[in-house]
Amino acid sequence: MNAAQKIAVAGATGRVGRHVVDLLEGSGHEVVSISRSNGVDVITGEGLDEALRGVDVVVDAATGPSPDKDAATKFFTTSAGNLQRAGERADVGRIVAVSIIGCDRFTDGYNVGKAAHERELQSGPVPVRLLRAAQFHEFVGQFLDWTTQGEVAYVPVMRTQLVAARTVAEELAELATGPEPEAGAPIPEIAGPRVERFAEVARLLAATRETPERVSEQSNSEDPDRDLFAGDGLLPGPHAKLAGPTFEEWLTQR
Repeated sequence: MNAAQKIAVAGATGRVGRHVVDLLEGSGHEVVSISRSNGVDVITGEGLDEALRGVDVVVDAATGPSPDKDAATKFFTTSAGNLQRAGERADVGRIVAVSIIGCDRFTDGYNVGKAAHERELQSGPVPVRLLRAAQFHEFVGQFLDWTTQGEVAYVPVMRTQLVAARTVAEELAELATGPEPEAGAPIPEIAGPRVERFAEVARLLAATRETPERVSEQSNSEDPDRDLFAGDGLLPGPHAKLAGPTFEEWLTQR
């Protein structure tokens, strides 16, 4: 990493943001933690101008509270607009944001909100660097919670290349402090070391729980996004960075 900078992290207490804060502080940077618990709200804008005063770079790792397309889109476009406007007023040099591999190919759900997030950030005056990540290891447990009915968790037919949140945070920290990319460079991607079926990793996690769920793999023929989930829609491209532990390794390290 380069010389010490003042870096604000939106979503500083979240799944990825807390790791970004830890990594940046460990490298000698001054970190401003942006979260509602710290009195700063990226949706209402409360405290944002003060938080960004003197900041060189913003890392946007804030996440929406809902998987619903409309709710996610509203959250991400509002937060992106507020960060861009406050960033311009504070003369911030760069915004680095985490997104999702394949989000621009979907027609419904949380991925649509993330694609809108990318567009809203890129339309603003502060230069933006995006990082598209595969689904996090931690996402598996969240998805089981969402889809469990009785003793059965219903998961989609889906291939993914799960990645640890800490691994994504390491790449975000590098993008925040490293040199500018070459003009026209593609959006970088990061994923875990191997392709896995979502149902298989869900079963691994379910077996570790106090009351294990039975995992049932489901295909919805009425879902226009089903081919993306089942095929390569969520998998990284050929130039993606592959790093971090496999899901099974991550489970043993928790």
